[in-house]
Amino acid sequence: MFGSPPNALAQLFGDRGYISQKLFEELYERGLQLVTRSKKNMKNRLVKLIYKILLRKRAVIESVNDQLKNMCQIEHSRHRSGFHFLVNLMAGLAAYTYLPKKPSLDIYPKDLQSLPLAVF
Repeated sequence: MFGSPPNALAQLFGDRGYISQKLFEELYERGLQLVTRSKKNMKNRLVKLIYKILLRKRAVIESVNDQLKNMCQIEHSRHRSGFHFLVNLMAGLAAYTYLPKKPSLDIYPKDLQSLPLAVF
């Protein structure tokens, strides 16, 4: 139905609530691949190992988003110009770099020396 995927297919990670054929097709047309965990009543499907690892790390990604929005004050909806938005965004990202503890994804396992790097 869709043919072979484009070479530069970007991944979009979400939770089970985003699973729908219509959304999948719309994102695919835009060059995005929706990656979610399967619902319990769905058939098993093959998923790349790196996608499984990143789906498990979703809580860490959500905590970084929370820190950026609440501690670094990136979320602000009333900018009066695009320039002010970018200044606020860059200032928030710079402030984030000075936080003492930042979460790490650590997606490259150190104990799995037998797996080729192509898996990741």
